Amino acid sequence: MLGIQQLLVGAIPNTLNIWYNGLPEFAGWFLNYEQPIIIIDENNSRIDKIIRYLIRLGYDNVCGYLSGGFKVWFEGSGDFESLPTWSVHDLLPNMGKNSLFLLDVRKENDWIKEHINGSHNIYIGLLKDNLDKIPKNKHIVVSCDSGYKASIGASILQMNGYKNVTNVLGSMKAWKKAGYPVTNGNKLNNIA
Repeated sequence: MLGIQQLLVGAIPNTLNIWYNGLPEFAGWFLNYEQPIIIIDENNSRIDKIIRYLIRLGYDNVCGYLSGGFKVWFEGSGDFESLPTWSVHDLLPNMGKNSLFLLDVRKENDWIKEHINGSHNIYIGLLKDNLDKIPKNKHIVVSCDSGYKASIGASILQMNGYKNVTNVLGSMKAWKKAGYPVTNGNKLNNIA
């Protein structure tokens, strides 16, 4: 039996994807105090907690939430963008292609300690200020520790006009678990 499946994740255009547990750490990097915030939660079970996190961080500009979450949005024929995802097994055979730009959004120290050979490092918090260092004419594949920060990075890239973006599920954790090679100590591709 042969099965080929490319997992696609969707997002409402011009939305920032921050996973629930990452909200306290990463909201401050990307949100501002003037722009209205509308929360999109998978099943609206954490709306009160999300609002509490945001208020504690000083964001009192929460205007509401999307009742029913993303599912209601796309079932109601709302416009959405797809975000392809790859496993590390999809990434490996594509490494070295000129059309691919592997972006690692982990902290510089983590990237220097170990990374996938050929990857380029820009910390997720600095990504928005360094978009000029990422080519728009290549397939941008985003990785991090386990895929969560890569998802933020992919949403930032899409918000800024990047059309060919892929998120690596499991990212560095899965890459190492698969026994694929890592490089360390090379600062040449740290571009931020």
